Amino acid sequence: MSLLKNVGTIGGLTLVSRLFGFVRDILLARVLGAGGVGDAWQLAFQLPNIFRRLFAEGAFASAFVPLFNRRMTNGDDISEARLFAEQVLAFLIPILIVFGALALIAMPWIAGLFANEGISSDPKLFDLAVLMARVAFPYLFFMSLATLFAAILNSLSRFAAAAAAPIMLNICLITALLIGMTLGDGMEARRQTGVYLAIAVTISGLLQLLWLAMWSYRSGFRMTLRAPRLTKGVKELGILILPAVFGAGVYQISRFIDLFFLSTLPDGAYTFLAMGDRLNQLPLGIIGIALGTAILPALSRHIANDEGNAASRLQSNAVELAMLLTVPAAVALFVTGSAFTRAFYTGGAYTLADSIATGAVVSALVVGLPAYVLIKVLVPNFFARKDTRTPVFTALASLLLNIGLNFMLVPRLGVVGLALAGSAAAWCNATLLYVLLTRKGYFRIGGQAVSRILRIGIAAALMGAALYFAMPVGSEWYAGNIGQRVGSILALVLTGAAVYFAAAIMLGVVNRATIRQLVNRPG
Repeated sequence: MSLLKNVGTIGGLTLVSRLFGFVRDILLARVLGAGGVGDAWQLAFQLPNIFRRLFAEGAFASAFVPLFNRRMTNGDDISEARLFAEQVLAFLIPILIVFGALALIAMPWIAGLFANEGISSDPKLFDLAVLMARVAFPYLFFMSLATLFAAILNSLSRFAAAAAAPIMLNICLITALLIGMTLGDGMEARRQTGVYLAIAVTISGLLQLLWLAMWSYRSGFRMTLRAPRLTKGVKELGILILPAVFGAGVYQISRFIDLFFLSTLPDGAYTFLAMGDRLNQLPLGIIGIALGTAILPALSRHIANDEGNAASRLQSNAVELAMLLTVPAAVALFVTGSAFTRAFYTGGAYTLADSIATGAVVSALVVGLPAYVLIKVLVPNFFARKDTRTPVFTALASLLLNIGLNFMLVPRLGVVGLALAGSAAAWCNATLLYVLLTRKGYFRIGGQAVSRILRIGIAAALMGAALYFAMPVGSEWYAGNIGQRVGSILALVLTGAAVYFAAAIMLGVVNRATIRQLVNRPG
């Protein structure tokens, strides 16, 4: 199957999930607003999600997939791979139970560490944040187990089931918000809605686990529960996971740091960052996560079979495709971020001022969007070789830069400074990853690819200029009635797309040969 087809499968289903996520956040903005219960919910929701992305989707998947694929090289015989997965599952369950129990006990302290003054100074609001975090935290247990099944399915090239699973989270949260809207507009109604949202998070985790386990079973990979044993394979996985927690999870570690600095900012900062990140996560999820997920199993197989040239071609293809899609998305959102936030979020408890503040955060976040995607694309090259140490050093350097910039920028620019610091740190990480890949002889991008990426940048710049002049035309419509909002945003999207693709064709970025190469390239 081609890289483009794999990315299209994952990215298409991720797009559906992100669109449901937009609906969820639009409802969240209108029902909970910015600050108060809205900030308390964002804090409670962040805690299990950061742990999930850091340990489950980040470290665990990156370490498990190469070891699993190494045991899948014996033709149709999957017995060794199944035994390894069963041993990992048996060891994973008690660890998650113990960790979850400790986290529930310590939740008041954890929430207190990251709560801003608006939350910590209101005992009722703080207690609500702790309650919501406790109710939502079992989501981490379910999703960590679900990640095991997702990694198995991806290694079997069954990408659709895993990519579709997150849709359930957004459906459950939308359902809770719709129920909450029937409770009225008062503070007590918002508090009750927050509890419903926390319950919905945990239910969605269970549903995703059952969904992925079912598809694993239907794919012929049927596991049985075993008594936990510290086998050689489990030890090897543990050794890889420890540095991978840092190497693959730098973005999530940065989110913990963000929470700390957010606690020093005024009411509403949690919500502004969360709502802004939704727009940033749309291209990051569709492009970055899809590419990273699609190439890791293929890279692992090429490297295990000593196919260095094939691995290098696959990596180059992924970088080009990432830049082709990500650079214009970043430029467009940088220029038009406030238009999108005004159109999507303004209404109900979310004021126009809240939307404009969120738009500024979006513009700062997307400065680092191409870098975040490059990290997703480059890190699998190290993990496919069981090299988890190198990403640790690059992550440490970028993390230290992020902390230093936060101290410099947050007091001056507030939440916008926080977003800019994260973007700069991402570029530091991506640059170091590529430099070390070339020095180790793992990958070097060719001159033709560099030329194409430069032309992508020129095409995106031309699109950005067109959008800059088009933005003021519909400024009165961005927060108008539904028809005005849809029409004005659609006009911006069509303008940007038309200019970018016209420029890309004229500059030779996109042509039939490129598309044919991407479609036919094996992944």
